[in-house]
Amino acid sequence: MGARAHLGAAATLGGGTFVFSIATFIVTTTLPTVVREIGGLRWFAWSTTIYVVASLVAGALTAGLLAKAGPRIAYRIAMALFAAGALLCATAHNMGWLLAGRLVQGLGGGMLSALSFSMVRALFPRRLWSRAMAVISVVWGVATMAGPAVGGLFAEAGAWRGAFFSLAAAVPLLWVVVELSLPRRMPPGAPPRKLALGNLLLLAASAMAVALGGSATFWQGSLVGLIAAVGGIAWFRAREAGSVRLLPRGALDPTQGLGGTYAAQTFLLIAVVTEIYIPYFLQNLHGLSPLHAGYMSALMAGGWSLGSLASSGTDGMRRRLAMVLGPVAQFLALLGLALLLPRPGRAGTLLGIGAALLALGAGIGLCWPQLGARVFVTAPAGEKELAAACMTVVITLANAFGSALAGMVTNLAGVTVPGDTAQAAMALYGGFAIAPVLALAAILRVHAEEGVE
Repeated sequence: MGARAHLGAAATLGGGTFVFSIATFIVTTTLPTVVREIGGLRWFAWSTTIYVVASLVAGALTAGLLAKAGPRIAYRIAMALFAAGALLCATAHNMGWLLAGRLVQGLGGGMLSALSFSMVRALFPRRLWSRAMAVISVVWGVATMAGPAVGGLFAEAGAWRGAFFSLAAAVPLLWVVVELSLPRRMPPGAPPRKLALGNLLLLAASAMAVALGGSATFWQGSLVGLIAAVGGIAWFRAREAGSVRLLPRGALDPTQGLGGTYAAQTFLLIAVVTEIYIPYFLQNLHGLSPLHAGYMSALMAGGWSLGSLASSGTDGMRRRLAMVLGPVAQFLALLGLALLLPRPGRAGTLLGIGAALLALGAGIGLCWPQLGARVFVTAPAGEKELAAACMTVVITLANAFGSALAGMVTNLAGVTVPGDTAQAAMALYGGFAIAPVLALAAILRVHAEEGVE
C-alpha cells in the first residue's frame, strides 16, 4: 500500500471519528436552545443518555457486522443510520421525535467509531498502527474543540436545526472518502460469533444507569445510579466467564495484556472527564466569561492532539517512556487544578490552570496511540477485530462512569452552594488524581507483559 493509499485510509479513519465525536459535542451546546423551542425539559438528560447507550450497543455489534457484511457494507449501514438520525433530529417538533433521532444517530455513530478502530489493522501495516491511532486521537481532540464552537454558533443564531442538518450533510463527504479509499477486495475477518444478547442488554442497562446517575441533580441519585451500574457490571463480568461472550477473552482481567490495556485506557479517560466542570469553575470562581472559559477548556483537547502527535512515531524505550510520562503528567495536572482553581485573583493563576489543562490532555495523548496499537497485539487470535471495536465500549463506559463519579463528588462537596464552590473544585481534582495512578499501574503491567512475549 503506497503513501496515497495510506492517506485515503487515514482520511477514512479520521472522517468516521470526526463525524461521531463532533455530533457528541455539538448537541451539548445546542440542547438548551432545542428545549426552549420544542419543550421536553424533563427529558433533557435523555438526549445524551440514549446517544451514549446506542453508541455502546452499536460498538459491541460492529465486529459481528464486519464479519458478516464486510467493511464497505458496514460503513454504508453506519453512515446511513447516522444521516437518518441527524435528519430526524433536525426535523423534530417534540422531544420524543428528537430522542428517536438521537437513538438512530447513536447507532450509526457508534458503528463509525468502532469501525475506525477496527480498520486500523486491516488498512495499515503493523509499523504504522500507532500512527493510525494517533490520527484518530488527534481528530477526537479537534472535534472536542470544534464541536462546542460550532454548536454555539448555531444556538446563538437560533438555528439549532442547522446543526443537525450540517451533521447529515457531512455524511456524503465521508461516503466519497470511504468508497475511494477502501480496497475493493479485503481479506475476510474472523467468522461470526454467536451474539451474547443477554450480556449486551446487561451492559447497556449498566451504562444507562450510570449515565442517568451522572445527570441527577442530587448526590443520592448519582449514588443510586452508580451502585446499580457497578452491580450490573459485576453481573456482566460473571456472565462473560461463560462460553458465549460479548467481549474478547481477557478483556475484563487487568492482569492480562488486553485487560491491562483496556484498564489503562479507562483510567486515563476518567481523568480527562473532569474537564467538563472547568467552564463552571472558571466562570464562578475566576469571573471569566463563557467564551473565555470555553477557550480555556479547549486547551485540554489541544494538549491531547499535541501529545498524540509527539507519541505516534516513537518506539522502544521512547515509547515506554511516553506511556509512563502520560499518567504522571495527568497526576500533576490534576493536583495543579486542585490547588489553583480554588484560588482566584492571584497573579499567574490562570496561566497555571491553562498549563495544567494542556498537561491533562497531553497525558492521554502520549499514551493513546500506543495503547490502541497494543490492543491489536494483546487480543487473542481470531478476536482482534472484536477487541478493536470494543474500544468504543471502553470509551463510552469510561465517560459514563467518570461523569457520574464527578457529579457525585462535586454534589457532595457542595458545588451548588456559593461558598463551597472552591471546596468542590479541590475535592473533584484532588480526588480524581487517583485515576492516573491506577492508569500508571496498568501501564506498568502492560510493559511487564511485553517483556515476557
